Amino acid sequence: MPGIISVAANLSRVTKPVHAEVFLDTNILVYAYDMDAGEKRATALGIVEGGWLHLGGTAISVQVLQELYVNLLRKGRTHEEAAVILHDLSLWPVVENTLPLLHTALEVKERWQTSLWDALIIAAAREAGATTLISEDLNHVQDYGGVRIQNPFRPAES
Repeated sequence: MPGIISVAANLSRVTKPVHAEVFLDTNILVYAYDMDAGEKRATALGIVEGGWLHLGGTAISVQVLQELYVNLLRKGRTHEEAAVILHDLSLWPVVENTLPLLHTALEVKERWQTSLWDALIIAAAREAGATTLISEDLNHVQDYGGVRIQNPFRPAES
């Protein structure tokens, strides 16, 4: 009987169109799996749970998975633990790293003066069809060509 890793790996290889309302930046997932992140962990867990409850409505990218893997190892997870987490998340809509995505990111970087890595995240969110990009790292409520940033950790406005 195949284990969860091989089942998830086989399912994630199926080519499927990506269309989701929401896209998650890496930091949301990092906080969700960080036992020491306190209130940020609780907030991030709620977001990730929403992604599981509405499977298909929240997307990520290969870049997000790569960055999450590095951060999980940095925070003490083993390769095996990190791999299971990545395989599980591969059941979500995942935007592939492609040459056209890179070209779009280069345009985003130039237009909005972001880092290349942030531009790749914005381009992947756009590729996923997401209108909301949940991130701590980008400007709250800024619209990047139809993708609006939501920072869930920003203090409530009075």
